[in-house]
Amino acid sequence: MQTEEFLPAEVLLHACCAPCSSAIVEWLLAHAVRPTIFYFNPNIWPLEEYEIRKEESKRHAESLSVRWIDGDYDHAEWLRGVCGLEGEPERGRRCEQCFTLRLTEAARMAHELGIPTFATTLASSRWKSLEQINRAGQAAELAVPGTTFWARNWRKGGLQERRNQLLREFGFYNQQYCGCEFSQRGKDT
Repeated sequence: MQTEEFLPAEVLLHACCAPCSSAIVEWLLAHAVRPTIFYFNPNIWPLEEYEIRKEESKRHAESLSVRWIDGDYDHAEWLRGVCGLEGEPERGRRCEQCFTLRLTEAARMAHELGIPTFATTLASSRWKSLEQINRAGQAAELAVPGTTFWARNWRKGGLQERRNQLLREFGFYNQQYCGCEFSQRGKDT
């Protein structure tokens, strides 16, 4: 696992959505780091929500001429992966398992593409636990030899504020929940 000071030439960036990836991609490009965006989010439910977020991510990447890869959407497989954790609260064990599943797939994709370093936009969200994300990244790195997880806190250095500016500039769809049906609990009441 690499930390803040590390600066790779290329990175596979697991992206959860366009708003969260926008300032990160801008920062990477400004620091001569070539990103490949990997949109892999089988946790998102319903399918219509997934498609909206996917198209926004793709539109953003295309506007910057950044390589964008669509991961497979298999929500049923994701549900099997978090089975037994449905009742966990946000930031609970279900979230960490979800991060691990998604980052392990990102590590596999990075390895397949010959990109040794992978990172995630999940670390930009103030609603997520950085400790859980870093543990998930470490687990993914161990599961896929030859890959390195770049554990970076994308909330620092004005990136949160820049994210909000870019959200408005690009007119991004901005979702109101993490993505899975379990994170939506309580939002309907």
